[in-house]
Amino acid sequence: MSEYRDSSSNNFLSLISGAFIGAAGLAWWLISEADKRKEEKKQKAMMYSSRIQDGSEAIDTNEYIKDVEGDKLEQKVEELNSAIADVRRQLEELGQ
Repeated sequence: MSEYRDSSSNNFLSLISGAFIGAAGLAWWLISEADKRKEEKKQKAMMYSSRIQDGSEAIDTNEYIKDVEGDKLEQKVEELNSAIADVRRQLEELGQ
């Protein structure tokens, strides 16, 4: 009868240790999946942040671009103003 008790105790210990090992494996898998998701989010963020420039070199470059675009902008405004003046003149001629 003591052999029966030893066998059932061993089975119970095996069951508990199996459950513990299974829980530890599940926890490890969940943590590794969470790390993978975190890395994927970080990589996506890096892809988007590469489009955003910060730092002194980027600011100097942006100022140069703004100067060039400012000149073009002034030219566009002048062209639009002259086009508006032409349309006004045409409308006045049609109204008379």
